[in-house]
Amino acid sequence: MNEENQSLKKDFLIVGFSDFPHLQVPLFAAFLLIYLLTLMGNILIIATVYSNSHLHTPMYFFLTSLSFNDVCYISVIFPQMLAHFFQEGTHVSFTECIIQMYFFMVMVVVEFLLLSTMAYDRYVAICNPLHYMTIMNTSVCVQLALGTWVSSFLIPLAHTVLFSHLSFCTNHTINHFFCDLTALLKISCSSTQTIETLTYVMGPILALTSLFLIIVSYIHITSSIMKIKSKEGRKKTFSTCVSHLTVVILFYGSLFGTYVRPTSSYTMRDNKISSLSYIAVTPLCNPIIYSLKNTTFKNALKKTMNAGQSKCRTTHSLF
Repeated sequence: MNEENQSLKKDFLIVGFSDFPHLQVPLFAAFLLIYLLTLMGNILIIATVYSNSHLHTPMYFFLTSLSFNDVCYISVIFPQMLAHFFQEGTHVSFTECIIQMYFFMVMVVVEFLLLSTMAYDRYVAICNPLHYMTIMNTSVCVQLALGTWVSSFLIPLAHTVLFSHLSFCTNHTINHFFCDLTALLKISCSSTQTIETLTYVMGPILALTSLFLIIVSYIHITSSIMKIKSKEGRKKTFSTCVSHLTVVILFYGSLFGTYVRPTSSYTMRDNKISSLSYIAVTPLCNPIIYSLKNTTFKNALKKTMNAGQSKCRTTHSLF
């Protein structure tokens, strides 16, 4: 077996946040709290939609898909990241690193496509209200969701295959808290031009195409809302879009804030910190945004929580 093949079998050492030794305990506590709150918030959204029949509409169907993705999204990274705080570095095999990187890219793609799909749903609901349930019927919703997930599993395959052929001769230390593609390309001793070109082409195409579809949808939505004569009617109609629009701004803002900046100011330490904005903050804030901005969902959430408390009291009284 040659030296290059041997290099592929060596473990990687993920540095994590070891360059902040004095903050290890507070960081662990903060990240654990973020993880638990994210899981609780998104699972609560799924449970609320499932248990309230009047929320069984396309809008909330896609919301539960988004919540499920956020649970998977953060769970791909956080359990391993939390383990970093109990040791100086975490060793992962080449295969484990590829798997984590692949599934992380899958979840990011799902986020892009779902946000576009949700924008289209709002467009149909507001611009074609009389035909909404006909256009966005159960079959169409399932096909859109299924298409989103299947496409998301297929799109990152090229990156994964190309990455699996890279070699790492001497440096196996990843200066990040997970198997980030950028950090891995920096330590590869083989040519990364092909995979970098693919990243610089496919990444912007996916992000900008998704954003373009969202913008076009909201241009039509705004035009339809402005035609409503009643100020109260305009406000009520727009309120159904506020939550989704806020999530879009948060997700795209955090991504662009991380990657759209001068190369001269880009360091891996800064990248670790800024990556938290879309890996941790976005999945945490999504359920909060939908809970606070959506009156219908807020009322359903209160109903679900009250029902849960009543069951707990009934169970407690039996004992």
